[in-house]
Amino acid sequence: MFLDTSGLHVIFHSKEKEHEAAVSLFGGAGPKLTHSYILTELVALAIARGLSRAGVLSFVRSLLAHPEVQVVWVDQRLHLEAMELLEHRPDKSWSLCDAVSFVLMSQHRVTDALTTDHHFEQAGFVRLLRP
Repeated sequence: MFLDTSGLHVIFHSKEKEHEAAVSLFGGAGPKLTHSYILTELVALAIARGLSRAGVLSFVRSLLAHPEVQVVWVDQRLHLEAMELLEHRPDKSWSLCDAVSFVLMSQHRVTDALTTDHHFEQAGFVRLLRP
């Protein structure tokens, strides 16, 4: 299962509508995949929404230490592949972070995403959370 920013936010913020479902999906999944841009985006989102910076940083540290969570650190090659994907899909409003996710999911043959973002469905993946 891929861990997207919105899915991680729903886990972190217990007042989110899909919190219980997200926690259950996370706990029931085997190996989980995400990348460093997701973690960056998660911290920014939590702070922008007035949530605890210390809390979100602690949450990110717990993800980094989690034995079933693989965090891929985005390097130049992956970044450029994502930019190429965006260049080939001018009809979509995907972010660079989304594109990195899609490239990484394809490379790792992951189909399910813990996300509320409909862009994952546009890219041919399964969105596990419905806001």
